[in-house]
Amino acid sequence: MILKELVEGLDILEICGDINANITNIAYDSRKVRNDTLFVCIEGFKVDGHQFVAAAIENGVKALLVQKNVSVPEGITVIRVADTRLALAHVSNAFFENPSDKFTLFGITGTKGKTTTTFMIKSILEKVGQKVGLIGTVANFIGNETIPTERTTPESYDLQALFGDMVEKNVNSVVMEVSSHALELHRVSCCNYDIGVFTNLTQDHLDFHETFENYFNAKMKLFKMCSKALINIDSDYGERAWEAASAASGKVYTFGIHKEADFKAVNIVTNPDSVEFDLVSMWGNGHLKVNIPGVFTVYNALAAIGCCILGGISLDDIREGLLNTRVPGRAEVVYTNDKFTVIIDYAHSPDSLENILKTIKDYSVGRVVCLFGCGGDRDRTKRPIMGEISGRLADLTIITSDNPRTEEPESIVRDIEEGIKRTDGAYITIVDRREAIKYSLENAQKGDIILLAGKGHETYQIFKDKTIHFDEREVVLELLDLC
Repeated sequence: MILKELVEGLDILEICGDINANITNIAYDSRKVRNDTLFVCIEGFKVDGHQFVAAAIENGVKALLVQKNVSVPEGITVIRVADTRLALAHVSNAFFENPSDKFTLFGITGTKGKTTTTFMIKSILEKVGQKVGLIGTVANFIGNETIPTERTTPESYDLQALFGDMVEKNVNSVVMEVSSHALELHRVSCCNYDIGVFTNLTQDHLDFHETFENYFNAKMKLFKMCSKALINIDSDYGERAWEAASAASGKVYTFGIHKEADFKAVNIVTNPDSVEFDLVSMWGNGHLKVNIPGVFTVYNALAAIGCCILGGISLDDIREGLLNTRVPGRAEVVYTNDKFTVIIDYAHSPDSLENILKTIKDYSVGRVVCLFGCGGDRDRTKRPIMGEISGRLADLTIITSDNPRTEEPESIVRDIEEGIKRTDGAYITIVDRREAIKYSLENAQKGDIILLAGKGHETYQIFKDKTIHFDEREVVLELLDLC
């Protein structure tokens, strides 16, 4: 593609060189540069792409997109813009020929519920015979093909390349989690969403956003890219989200349990392994069941129902699709024995931990044992809050490691302890997560429910100097000699 066509529409500050060069590749990593590449210099939090201009030129780059002044040899085109992250999204979208215009695109944002909601929508759409793409925390999917993922929402070039691949493989709809980082860092800029969903907003990622207001505003950027918006009106930020979406989107719809909403759930019945409710909407009413326990599941289901009804799917197909939904690492029961139950859940924020613990307590007949840690190099302020929640709700808390990354695991444990000490809750600290799980199993009593929180679908642990394989399902079965 001609460079001039790629940058058309960008707010360009300065051009030096030939903009009629033929570009056959775009890269934001100098190691992925080849001949006829446009290299986009991203100023990251740890590494600045502008420092790798010489390496990119040596590897065959033909043109540069920069936001800082750089020195280059004659024959290299330099285009300077105010924000190369936004520019990367723009040129990537153009390079892959606006792929999000060629399928139905659903975007789900919020602190929690994104993963479960995307899997619900995927299950419903597949029920009616669609080929579905899914982009999210667990993995990326193109139909039955699974593609490993490193972050909730890929960098803009990788996202557009994935969209392009989905177009080539005749995907009908794509449903994706849209993180606040992705919205703030322009990873999803230039995407055209048919429906955008706001699930909720609770404490998370304040290490990045710094304030709750910044976090909220980042989420709201999704609705500037949507034709329709769907808002959880019961959320603490629901009314504000509705106002923001109304100002940005074409049409705004609501879902909820307590307030009047376009998609409302009534007559909710919670079971140990499922939840049932009646849907009330102007598009039809009916009884539905989801094989994931908890009232929070109802909100996720309402979001999925709203998306699919607005997308033209019948309530009967929605009912069957919801019933068949399976989400790895979300209230996932690991078979052990008849004595006690082990549940694996991704809960890694205060609100999600409180929700899953309250759900479990609703049907537990024995103790609720909560085993969890907190991630290193992430929001430290939530650690004591989560300690206090577990101390208040669980009968026994086992504080352990999650992904400590560059932090000392013992230091993270001490931060959690600050919160649990404010309660009367019984607790023990075992820093090694495998040993902590072993302790929970060896000391389990009849009727206990052991919650392994924080890792969910993850099959690894990240330390300062290494990443190890760590699948809690395997660990539990190994320790019980069941595999």
